[in-house]
Amino acid sequence: MLRWARDRAREAGLRSVSPGTGSALRLLAASVAAKAVAEIGTGTGVSGIHLLHGMRPDGVLTTVDPEPEHQQFARQAFRASGFASNRARFIPGRALDVLPRLADAGYDLVFCDGDRLEFLDYLAESLRLLRPGGLVVFEGVFANGRTVDSGPQPTEVLRLRELLRAVRESQELVPSLLPVGDGLLCAVKR
Repeated sequence: MLRWARDRAREAGLRSVSPGTGSALRLLAASVAAKAVAEIGTGTGVSGIHLLHGMRPDGVLTTVDPEPEHQQFARQAFRASGFASNRARFIPGRALDVLPRLADAGYDLVFCDGDRLEFLDYLAESLRLLRPGGLVVFEGVFANGRTVDSGPQPTEVLRLRELLRAVRESQELVPSLLPVGDGLLCAVKR
């Protein structure tokens, strides 16, 4: 089913998480015994399948995406992967419109794979959404090596650098940067 979901992503012009990133997401979800996970950027369900495999059997993935069509692909992929329909809650809409409506301290893990220009805003929302000991994870923070390149950079890369600095300097977080896929920034909320 992962191959099917990856093919749908490619056809839609979306990037999906690498197999290494998927494995890391599964491990991270399992390491916090995740029962409630919020995912920003459903895509076609590739990352969601990995997260669901790592979550507790009674866990629910809440996934947000501005494109309901992508969520339909993800819904099919989850079903074909053997997950009951009550294991995922699909919310169409912009993340910054949806996240404020989610429960404070109600999540074990927040996975951010949406608009990189909004990552700093996702961080603020994640800190509110996560329980103590919960994890926030950002995908793609290497920006294909551009975050460490010294030349002039586009706004997206400058925003990623701001995110990296904010997470590193936060007294609320214990961070680590995993060199899988295009960079996975993980941080545990104290």
